[in-house]
Amino acid sequence: MEVFPIVPAASRGIWVIVGIVAVICAAATVLLVVTAQGSSRSRFEISDDGLRIRGDLYGQLIRTSAIRGGSAKIVNLLIGTALAPKRRTMGTAVPGYRAGWFRLRNGREALVYLTDPTKSVHVPTTSGYDLLLSPQDPERFVERLRAIAPRR
Repeated sequence: MEVFPIVPAASRGIWVIVGIVAVICAAATVLLVVTAQGSSRSRFEISDDGLRIRGDLYGQLIRTSAIRGGSAKIVNLLIGTALAPKRRTMGTAVPGYRAGWFRLRNGREALVYLTDPTKSVHVPTTSGYDLLLSPQDPERFVERLRAIAPRR
């Protein structure tokens, strides 16, 4: 018996693919860590400047002039509401945590930070999107929003 080994392939192409896969895996790991931290560390800061959402990739400042605090309300998204997120457009959706941009059942776009759909706060804005948030004290949160931005 005579053995004929294969001609060795140029290893450069294989290593490029290995490098690309490694970068993709590292990026996915970072995103998972950020998501995990965001699900427990996100916070909503209300000041005279507006509502600042902190915690992960989608956090931002919504200026007081854009908040319709007089229309803010506590909602239970499990009881047939048009405000429930229907489709994620750019965000995170893992069991128990949704954050980012979603399309609601009523067709509106919303910036969502939800962990408890039974005691969520819906906040309309004048910027063409709504907010759906899960603050720890929804009653106090709505009260504060109405104080800084009473507009309906």
